[in-house]
Amino acid sequence: MARGVDLARLLGPARLEHVVPRLRAETLHQLIQYRGLESSGELIAAATPEQVSSVVDVDLWRSDGAGGDERFDPDRFGEWLEALVGMGDEVAARVVSALDGRLVTAGLSHHVMVFDPATRDAPWLAIDGNLAAEVGGYFVSARRTDAWDAIVSLLLALDAAHHPFFQSVMRGCRALSNSVPEADGLHDLLSAPGQLLHDLASMREARRSGQGYLSPADARLVLDLARKPFGDPAHDASIRRVAGDYVRYGAGWDGDAGAGHPAVREAPEAPAAGTDASIEALVSLLAEEGLVPERPRALLPGTVGEASRFERMRELMTHLRVAGDDAYEERSRELAFLANALVAGCSIHARPFTPQEASDAVVDTCNLGLEEWGSLDAGFLARHDLLSVFHRGWHALHEMSLSAADRLIAVLDVLRCADLETQAGLHVLRQQLAKHRAAGAPWRARDALDVIAVLDLPAWVSLLGVLDECPIVPAALTATLQGRTGSISATAFEFVSTRRQVGDVEAFMAKLPDILLR
Repeated sequence: MARGVDLARLLGPARLEHVVPRLRAETLHQLIQYRGLESSGELIAAATPEQVSSVVDVDLWRSDGAGGDERFDPDRFGEWLEALVGMGDEVAARVVSALDGRLVTAGLSHHVMVFDPATRDAPWLAIDGNLAAEVGGYFVSARRTDAWDAIVSLLLALDAAHHPFFQSVMRGCRALSNSVPEADGLHDLLSAPGQLLHDLASMREARRSGQGYLSPADARLVLDLARKPFGDPAHDASIRRVAGDYVRYGAGWDGDAGAGHPAVREAPEAPAAGTDASIEALVSLLAEEGLVPERPRALLPGTVGEASRFERMRELMTHLRVAGDDAYEERSRELAFLANALVAGCSIHARPFTPQEASDAVVDTCNLGLEEWGSLDAGFLARHDLLSVFHRGWHALHEMSLSAADRLIAVLDVLRCADLETQAGLHVLRQQLAKHRAAGAPWRARDALDVIAVLDLPAWVSLLGVLDECPIVPAALTATLQGRTGSISATAFEFVSTRRQVGDVEAFMAKLPDILLR
C-alpha cells in the first residue's frame, strides 16, 4: 500500500467520519505512522477524542532502545502541533483542547516560555532570534525555533475558541517557566517540569496498565523471572501478578476492529452503507504491510510445515477449542500477554520484536516448555496456564544460552591469533562475555562478538543468535552442522521450539573449537 494512497477511494461510499471512529486506536496509530503524520490530518480530524488520546499516549513517548523505558518526546510533540495546524487552526484547537491539559502544558513548556506581559522588556526572554509574541494577555518566548509558527497559531485559536483550556495551559506554562530550584539542600529533587513529566509518565503507565498494556519495566520483570528456575512459588506469583490485568482485559489480542476497546466508541450517527467492508479493506491492507498484528499463531490452524515445529502446542490448543473449554479463551489471552511482554521488554537482533515475531516466539517457546514438561494428556492446558509453560521453555532457552557462553569462554581461553589487533579483540570479548555471563545476560557482549566475524563469518552469525536476549537458531548454524555451502542469509533464523533444536545448538558449540582453531 503506497503511503499516499487515496483513502477516499479505498473506503468507497463510507466516509472517514464513519469509518475512523470504529477503528481500534492501535490500527489508527499504525496507519498514521505508515502514512506519515504530515499526511494524516484527515484521519486525526475524523478520530474521536478518545482515539486521539490513545494514539498520543503511544506516539509521544519513545524509548532509547528495545525494551527501554519510555520518555516523553518533545520533538514529536512539535511535529504533532505542526501537522494539526496544517489541517487548519480551528481543527487543531479542537483536537488539542480534547487532550489532557497537563500533557499539552508539558509539551509546550519544552518549546516556549510564558510570562506576564509586564516582563516583556527583560532582555533575556526573547531568545533564538527574538522569537516572541503576546497572546491572550501572556508574553510567549521561544525556547527553540522549530514549531514556533504552529504554536503561535494554535495558541491564538485556543484563546478564541477554547478560552478556559487556553487559560489553564498558559497558567501551567507560566508556572513552569518561573520554576528555578533553590540551592537549599533540596535542589537535587525533580524540578517542576521534571516532576510534571514524572507524574504524566506514572499516570500513563497506570492508565495503560488498566487497559491491559505492559510497561517496559513490567515486561522486563516478567522475562527476567521466567529465566529463573521453574517451580519457585514466589517467581510464579510475581509473573501472575503482572499478568493479571492483561489477561483480565485481553487488550490487543482480539482482531475485531474496535471490539471492547476502551479507546474506541461508536460513531455518533448510523454508519454509512459499506462501512464494515471499508474497515475490512483498510485493515487488510495494513495487515499486508505487516502493520496490524495478527492473532497468536497457535490460535489458527497451522500448515503442515508449521505443525512439525510446535506440534504439541497446536494439538493441546486445538483440543481446548474443539471441546469448547472456557480455558481456550484464557490461554489465548495469556499468549497475547506473553507476546506483548516480548514486544515491550525484549529485543531480537538488537532491535524490537515485530508483533508477528513476538507471537511466533511465544508459541515456539511454549512448545519447548511442553516438551520440557514431558508426557502430557490432551487436557493438560485445561489445568495448567501458559504462563507456567512459557516459564519452563524460556528458562530452558536461557540455560541453553548460558551454556553456549560458557563454551565460548573456554574456547577463548586457548584461542590465539597472530594478528595483534584480532587477538586484542578476542581478549576484550573474553572479558566482556565473562562479565555479562556472570550477570546472566550474555547478550550484552554482542558488540564485542564482532571480532569472531574476522575468523569465521557463519560462526559469528550463529553466536549472535544463540547468545541473543531471545536465543534463536540462525540458518548459518544449521548450515554449518549439515555441511551445506553456498549463500546463506545472515538474518534467517528459527525460534527454538523443540529439544532437537537445543541439541543442534549444543552440537554446534561442541564443533566451535574446530571451527575457530583451524
